[in-house]
Amino acid sequence: MKRLLTGNESAATAVKLGRAQVIAAYPITPQTSIAEKLAESVAKGELRGRYMKVESETAAMAACIGASMSGARAFTATSSQGLALMHELLHWASGARLPIVLVNVNRSMAAPWSLGVDQNDSLSQRDTGWMQLYCETGQEVLDSILIAFRLAEETYLPVMVAMDGFLLSHYFEPVDVPSQEEVDRFLPRRKARFRLDPKHPATFGGGVSSGVLYDLRRKLQADMEKAKKHYKKLCARFSRAFGRAYDPVETFQTVGSDLTLITSGTLAGTIKAFLKENREGPRVGLVKVRMFRPFPGEEIRRVVKGLKRVAILDRNLSPGAGGIFSQEIKASLLGVSGAPPVVSVIGGLGGVDITPEHLGRLAKDLLSGKGGPVETLWMEA
Repeated sequence: MKRLLTGNESAATAVKLGRAQVIAAYPITPQTSIAEKLAESVAKGELRGRYMKVESETAAMAACIGASMSGARAFTATSSQGLALMHELLHWASGARLPIVLVNVNRSMAAPWSLGVDQNDSLSQRDTGWMQLYCETGQEVLDSILIAFRLAEETYLPVMVAMDGFLLSHYFEPVDVPSQEEVDRFLPRRKARFRLDPKHPATFGGGVSSGVLYDLRRKLQADMEKAKKHYKKLCARFSRAFGRAYDPVETFQTVGSDLTLITSGTLAGTIKAFLKENREGPRVGLVKVRMFRPFPGEEIRRVVKGLKRVAILDRNLSPGAGGIFSQEIKASLLGVSGAPPVVSVIGGLGGVDITPEHLGRLAKDLLSGKGGPVETLWMEA
């Protein structure tokens, strides 16, 4: 059934359809309406779960950790400084192999204080052991959360679903909402293999020797790598069930392109609009990166092979190094025979608008030879 939903409403709808059993969230703009919608669903009895009102984002993640340890399907949502406040416990959740799902509505980090969108909040958590999926549309938000619950529970790895604040979280668009019966067939109730049970005592994340810690970290890395294949299998099942396909990396009009732009999130939609308008200009293609953790290096190497010129457009910044997607994509191409020249571009920080007109000027600059493998180009604000 088609419904007109915001990105935040799409997220809340997915959590409701996914029959989350424990939800703990602290309000923070632009995430707040996710928590509000879920609290309303629980209060009305539409979602048979427990909504926990907590005093901070740290408490929200702590509550989800406890719930997940007990065998419950746990969910939370946050943004910006709230995600930063969860940082310590994000490590705990992944190290204890707890399948928690978190939605982060991307917002720039202070200081200065701002509500504008960029991806620095979620990308600051890239080394915490959480899988990360970046969404372009409200439909992708709903579907990614349903996939994330099953992916997390089958791999024992937590998943973060990221969407751009305001540009996606508060914009309305038609979203195909599946029935509860369809979702139940794809996403069965959680059956925890390990959980807190007085009759069968177990520990989660207890003290260990250095050798045990080393082995557990190696296993975490190995399971992250396996999770990429598992994600693809789940997406194939999802496609058969709902008719929508989601790959870790997707391409648009890259064959025969003079320039290919690589990006993520809502910027992919803006580039698609530019491609439609740019039929008379130079041939420009798009590579959209949906999965950032585990990093899809193999997929990226495959889709950029044979391309003439590539520019990575980042809505994020690692001060002193440049764009974060750019760093990792360039590293994955290092030493690869036939890899195209790559230029790093940063734009849209703090919610600064990027329009098809901006992209047209950027394409002209890049095709005229501006930008090199070392320097970082900044789009006009």
